[in-house]
Amino acid sequence: MSAQMHPRRKTVFLMYHELGRPGLAAQQSAASPYLVAADVFRMQMRAIRSLGLRGLSVSEAMRYPEEPSVCITFDDGYASDWTAAAPILREFGFHATAYVTAGFIGTPGYLTADQLRELDASGVEIGCHSMTHPDFTVLPDAELPRELGAARVQIEAVLGHGVEHFSIPHGRYDQRTLAEAGRAGFRTVANSRPHANGSATGPFELGRVAIGRDVALVDFVDVCGGRTLWRKQLADGARRNLRGLFGACSALRAVAMPFCCPPPTPRT
Repeated sequence: MSAQMHPRRKTVFLMYHELGRPGLAAQQSAASPYLVAADVFRMQMRAIRSLGLRGLSVSEAMRYPEEPSVCITFDDGYASDWTAAAPILREFGFHATAYVTAGFIGTPGYLTADQLRELDASGVEIGCHSMTHPDFTVLPDAELPRELGAARVQIEAVLGHGVEHFSIPHGRYDQRTLAEAGRAGFRTVANSRPHANGSATGPFELGRVAIGRDVALVDFVDVCGGRTLWRKQLADGARRNLRGLFGACSALRAVAMPFCCPPPTPRT
């Protein structure tokens, strides 16, 4: 059977945030479930290599190579992308994409403009993660161009070249978000829904699996192999259903409140 007759292999996209390392100001947020120790990250990269997988950037992963791979991404633009992640990635010969929040550049704990350029020059692909990290589902229409298009332009001005990939803060978005991402010129949009991606996945619907500080190595290995994603998909679906239910209840209360709980009569 020819290679063209085989379905393209699906690729798991991993989503990291900050790597913990002494001396980083943002490490004071150690309670964050997304803070992964640098030595744990190194162990995970070693596990990827031992599984015979390659670590790819988003641009590389979007070609969906036949060679078994995972895509490695980072959100927010923490300084640890340069100080901790980049050296470990070089150690294993892996690539990655760092999605940067434009408005955070140069603020404590985050990449400076110089670090961002150095990270880019090191081979880590740079993407955009909005201007101010908002919840896009409640963002007014008038603010969408700034959070997408203007954020992209600002990052491109620092780098001196184009930025093609966008990831959604908080993983929450609507069709307005995707439409604006297209107008802003992005080629892909990544969310935080835990499914593997293949050639049939829409480029604006790229799923990713969040890797937090409490992920055991055996579970990490299963995630990279795509073996336990169904459990994460069930949990993610339940969370989204609960958010929808609470949203509906809030809207119902807002409508019913004036009738069931009229305001008190002013004192005279």
